[in-house]
Amino acid sequence: MNSKDISNAKDPDLRASHEALRRASELARKTAIQTGTDLIIVQDGKTVRIPPAVLHEQIQPKPVPTP
Repeated sequence: MNSKDISNAKDPDLRASHEALRRASELARKTAIQTGTDLIIVQDGKTVRIPPAVLHEQIQPKPVPTP
């Protein structure tokens, strides 16, 4: 298997896929919080349930620019 950096791929869709996955992950977390359901992920080869309360704590507020 080749381990080249995906950001250097010739295919523009492939280059953009990392950012698309990041956005999908963020949306899944927001949806889990809004619906009160666990987010289920695979971490180190194990299935992990993350409750909405934990997801809510993990949300980092975006800094507000000061004038």
